[in-house]
Amino acid sequence: MNNRIINWFKFASPQTFYPLAGKMIPWFWALTAAFGLAGLYIGFFVAPTDAQQGEGYRIIFVHVPASWMSMFIYLVMAFWAALGLGFNTRLSGMMASALAPTGALMAFLSLWTGALWGKPMWGTWWVWDARLTSELILFFLYLGFIALQSAIDDARRADKAGAVLALVGVVNIPIIYFSVKWWNTLHQGASVSLTKSPAMAQTMLWGMLLMALAFWMYSIAVSLTRVRAIILERERHAGWVDELPELKS
Repeated sequence: MNNRIINWFKFASPQTFYPLAGKMIPWFWALTAAFGLAGLYIGFFVAPTDAQQGEGYRIIFVHVPASWMSMFIYLVMAFWAALGLGFNTRLSGMMASALAPTGALMAFLSLWTGALWGKPMWGTWWVWDARLTSELILFFLYLGFIALQSAIDDARRADKAGAVLALVGVVNIPIIYFSVKWWNTLHQGASVSLTKSPAMAQTMLWGMLLMALAFWMYSIAVSLTRVRAIILERERHAGWVDELPELKS
């Protein structure tokens, strides 16, 4: 048992994680394509037209997965940031830095597709609804994290400063999730719940879940690609970097 724990801990080193990430990336890109094509096909060609919202509801196959991932990525980013802050591990800060741009992209997609959906449903592109406002705050938290790290030259100091901001911002995640229950908002409640039957047709549900998996696989693939670039940048003076086959060619 102790040997297995030691084997897992060795991947906390950038030197050992770098080649592992390189092996995983093609698989996650392949899964992204497979889940994405299946989800788009079901969502746009198989799922029935909604009785109330017509064809416009199909934006959910992008909006809902992007919203889920914007919150989930922030939690994962904060987790890595906390590990780096608590144990002073180099890779943890790198992982948090790699996740932030993808999280910001998901938050932007959530807001943008929400506006496209809100215009025909509510008659306006934007309202200062509790969920929309808290999602906008999440987007600014991502941008603030990225800007703060970019403003500090020393990478380790930047990681620590970013970690504090990331941990403070975690309080916004339950606000986003429970906002429709805590306040009287225009935003509709959850269509998928762990405790209730889904409030949508099975084909709609399958399309949305497949798209959620596609967004998840994409987020992993692009974050691993980015963390490899960060590792090379920060470890460029380490001897093992010079021995990498891709840098010798």
